[in-house]
Parts: sequence; C-alpha cells; structure tokens
Amino acid sequence: MSPRTPPTPKPVSAPKTATRTAPRFRSRRDWLSNEPGAWAIVLMPTLSALFACGPTVTTCWLAVAWACCYCVQFSAARWFKSRFRTRYVCPTLTYLGALGAIGMPFVVLHPGVLRWAPLYIALAAGSMLGAWMRREHSLWANACAVLASSAMPLVMQPYGAHVTPAMQLNGDTLPSVHSWFPEGTFAQPALMLSLAYTAMLGGSVLFVKTMIRERGKWTYLTASWIWHAVICTAGFAASPWLGAAGALLLARAVAMPLVARVRRMPAKTTGITESIASLLCFVLIICAVI
Repeated sequence: MSPRTPPTPKPVSAPKTATRTAPRFRSRRDWLSNEPGAWAIVLMPTLSALFACGPTVTTCWLAVAWACCYCVQFSAARWFKSRFRTRYVCPTLTYLGALGAIGMPFVVLHPGVLRWAPLYIALAAGSMLGAWMRREHSLWANACAVLASSAMPLVMQPYGAHVTPAMQLNGDTLPSVHSWFPEGTFAQPALMLSLAYTAMLGGSVLFVKTMIRERGKWTYLTASWIWHAVICTAGFAASPWLGAAGALLLARAVAMPLVARVRRMPAKTTGITESIASLLCFVLIICAVI
C-alpha cells in the first residue's frame, strides 16, 4: 500500500487590480475638499464683491489668492486633524507654495492689505484649533469660516473699479496708527455685502445642523428659527431684495425640519435645497447692492 500523496497546494492568485488603484484614488481625494458646499461659502461673498465693487485686475488677482487660501485651509486642517500624518504634507505644502507665488507679489504691490492680517491669522488659528480638537463642525469653528469669507468684500473694496482715489491710495500703503483702515472701507456696498453674507451663511450653518448633525434637537431648531426671523426682518428694513432673500431662507428653515420629522430626508436632499437657496440669495444680494 503506497503512502498517500499530499494534496497539491493551490496557486496563490495575484492581487486584484482594485487593491492597486485604491492608493491612487485616496491620493486624489487628499487634494480635493470633501465638502463641496464649502466652495459656495468661500466664493459667494468674493464673487459678489467683484460685481458690486467693480472687477479689476487687482480684485480678480485677490479672488484667486483667496481661493488658494481655502485650498491651504482644508488641506492643513486635515493635516492637523490627522496629527500631522505624512499623506497630507504634500497637498498642504503645494497649496502653500501656490499661495506664496500668487500672494507675495500682491502684498509687495499692495502692502495695505496687511491691515487685515491680524483678523485672518486669528480666524485661521481658530480653524486649525477646531481641526486639531476634531471639532471642525462645531459652531465656533463654523463661525471662523463664515467670518473669514464674509469679510472679503471689505478687503476687496479699495481695489475695485468703483473706488475713490483716496481709498485706492490708502489701500496700497501700509496701515498706520492714525489710519488703520482705508477711507471708505466700511462704506457701501462692501459693508452691506459683508453683513448680508454673515447673516445668510450663519443661518445656513444653523439650518444644516437642524437637518443632519443636530436633527431633532429643539435648541438648535429654535435658534435657527429666531436667527432667520431676525435676518428676514432686518432684510426688509434694509432693502426689498434682502427682505426677499431673508423670507426665502426663513421659509426653508421652518418647513424642511418639520417635513423631516414625519418623512425621512437624506442629506443629499438637504444639500441640493441649500445650494438652490444659496444661489437665489446670491442673485438677490447682488441686486440689493448694485
């Protein structure tokens, strides 16, 4: 009786292609924001300022630099949140290099923009602190993003086409103790744009929380309704266009959470609704200031 022949081992199959392409896909994601709606928050006040203050080469240059600032922000926030993992180093440094290449010549030619540096340093520090604590979706971290974006019309005002010679001169010189802000910085339309977007984007933060992260919590729902009622009233007091924008935002802030209590509403629906409302408010706010 012959000894039993051991079974032939099965050949090891080669790894699937999907496992090889996964790292490349992950790498592409590292370079893009995972919150598409954030681009609206970042760019709407800046684009409105281009329309209202008058587009020039300088304002367009500043808008591109601001878009680079956002790229640095979201990549650096991931780096801080991950406790400085190496996978986020390359995007952060690349965007930072692009910002330096675009922003440094602007600062050399227009040093007056440095008067806004303390505000944006403080807001950037708040954003990075939120990422480090992994509370980037907290109210105070969201407030840093809203204030940074909403202040951009004030930053761009001295460089617009509709600007007085005194504003242009003061905008290109370093701030002094006696004249920190250029003449007319807080004049129309920049001030109205900044206040309108602070109100609108702040309401957007509260509304989205009532629909997703803080759904069902009456404290957030009450705060959202009060916020939107106030901005609707203030909007009609300032301009019919702003009043219409406030009424639109109030209607969606009241109706959608109530519908969501009786019918399941996916986050995608909330995002689409908010995008449409933001686009309509973008048009109404421009009509109010032009």
